[in-house]
Amino acid sequence: VKEASWLKDNDLVIVLIHKDITKVYPLSILNWHEIINDNLAGDPLLITYCPLCGSAAAYQRKIVIDGVKTTLTFGNTGKVYNSNFIMYDHNTDSYWSQFDGNAIMGELTGKQLPQINVHIVNWRDWKRTHPNSLVLSENTGFSRSYEKDPYPQYPQNNELLFPVDKKSSSLLTKEVIFGITLENKEKAYPENILKEKAIISDVLSGARIKIQRDEAGMVTATNLETGLTLPVQRSYWFSWYTFHPETQVYTTQD
Repeated sequence: VKEASWLKDNDLVIVLIHKDITKVYPLSILNWHEIINDNLAGDPLLITYCPLCGSAAAYQRKIVIDGVKTTLTFGNTGKVYNSNFIMYDHNTDSYWSQFDGNAIMGELTGKQLPQINVHIVNWRDWKRTHPNSLVLSENTGFSRSYEKDPYPQYPQNNELLFPVDKKSSSLLTKEVIFGITLENKEKAYPENILKEKAIISDVLSGARIKIQRDEAGMVTATNLETGLTLPVQRSYWFSWYTFHPETQVYTTQD
């Protein structure tokens, strides 16, 4: 953290906690590259961010193919579906959805990457509360102006650069939400409500759940019936809705 003096206090970063390692991936880098093939604690991991959808997602890169554990390496196809960028694996050239880690075309169609929770937080809050974190360096081997945002006005307006299948006016197009899926039921929790309440108690698919935002900005969800942590997907509202059109939306009246 001390060596990451190039990061500004108000920069957004992705945080991944895996085993005994905490690592920070600045959005200023991921806005340009979108995909990072990394290895933490001996595990091959995939960290992704789609600036068009505001969606951060991380996955295990090792899956079973024909009975053999195989480590996949990913790249960006340059294509989008529902405004979400499409990945491919170098091993088979199969296409994968960044949003949910599903293989959607090619010989691995139907496979799914195991998901790992990641968080998008403010650098100021994170470096204060987690000073021993590792931080991805600017020295990526590529010539990019990481201090410049390739989508400077995009998060502040309602315009989309690419079409989506389904739209909803229940929330603002690019309002940040945290989506949770439990037993084929989905619900979106607006970030502005979580910032106000910090802890939300709710019921989803008949189970009591707790959604919590800590002082560093991490949002976690727990199934209180089982004690298990639930995956949380951070994205813009339009993106969550087009992939989950049956979703519910949490309101202060719930």
